[in-house]
Amino acid sequence: MNVILVPTDFSENALHALKYAQELYKNTRTEFYIMNAFADKVYGRFNNSTVSERKKAERDIRLEVEKELDVLIQSVIGMPPNPLHVFHAVASFDSLVDGVNDFVDQLNLDLIVMGTKGETSDHKTTFGSFTIEVFKYVKCPVLAIPQDFEHRQPKVIMFPTDYMLPYKRRELKLLGNLAGEFKSEIHCVHISDFEVLSHRQEDNKLFLKRTLSKAYLSFKMIPTQNRVEAILEYITQNNVGMLAMVNSRHSFFEDMLYRSSVDELGLKIKIPFLVMQNLPR
Repeated sequence: MNVILVPTDFSENALHALKYAQELYKNTRTEFYIMNAFADKVYGRFNNSTVSERKKAERDIRLEVEKELDVLIQSVIGMPPNPLHVFHAVASFDSLVDGVNDFVDQLNLDLIVMGTKGETSDHKTTFGSFTIEVFKYVKCPVLAIPQDFEHRQPKVIMFPTDYMLPYKRRELKLLGNLAGEFKSEIHCVHISDFEVLSHRQEDNKLFLKRTLSKAYLSFKMIPTQNRVEAILEYITQNNVGMLAMVNSRHSFFEDMLYRSSVDELGLKIKIPFLVMQNLPR
């Protein structure tokens, strides 16, 4: 059974991501945990209040959030409901990143699905500030769904890689399962001017082949240039329907999120973006 977390701020975009997740796993036994992290609502409104007033505010807001979550779940269950799906409401008195990470540890989550913009997002960035924080700090794969993306099966999943990372089997298995579900090709794209790989790169590439042995794999190499522009160009030219990358220290992905804003780099991704974490779980 898959265990999926869908954070929500009750915006239309968060609802869109939830419906995408339901469609993605419509033929698979799945538990969906729908979470709203509401600590900011308490501290934002009652920061200068007494301890007793804040505790009362926490209780009152928790009740409001629980009611909203119940209404949300009832609205998406469907008639008739999918017998393979189970829904749980989670009202978390925590920040989004801390609440999600605690839940990752508790339930050993398979995937987080979230929208890229919502009511509380910073609209100056492409993905929204909260989504970027989850990308960077949460210990679980994250699938980000763009605001206006309509669900369709990706024929091609692009996986940019320099073959330098010792990939985690569980993360690659998720990618392979998604590709199998969609009957997609995975294009492993190496952006480099050097055609000959090092022994380390060859070993990691072999591990990739073995772990994704059930997927349709294709290995590509394109010359070094602005890597963001190279990815966007490849997406356009090859009708890519999903982008997958690994977040790890000293990686290209880390450069994008830690050293520059996504907009400054011009990363305008209009397709689902799977961010895998290269961490043991």
